[in-house]
Amino acid sequence: MAESIRVEVVYALPDKQRLIALDVAPGTTMLDAARQSGIAGQFEGLELEKMPMGIFGKAEPDPARRVLAAGERVEIYRPLKVDPKAARRARAERSR
Repeated sequence: MAESIRVEVVYALPDKQRLIALDVAPGTTMLDAARQSGIAGQFEGLELEKMPMGIFGKAEPDPARRVLAAGERVEIYRPLKVDPKAARRARAERSR
């Protein structure tokens, strides 16, 4: 059996979340692991090539090149509906 490493791929919507643990070959990139996990098939319209991704809360600029280490968790980020700064500003205005 070929050597492999254990990683996780996670994606969450407000009403549905998935965390998939899988074994991948050393040298597997974030994008490859996301594809191998099959997570895109569990969420309508999830296009992995277009989604920002990160490892444990730290965004990665190029998921197609970032090679994973054992135990890392690939997080697929969804677009924000509201800019966090604008939301804070609106809350501050309402509280006045």
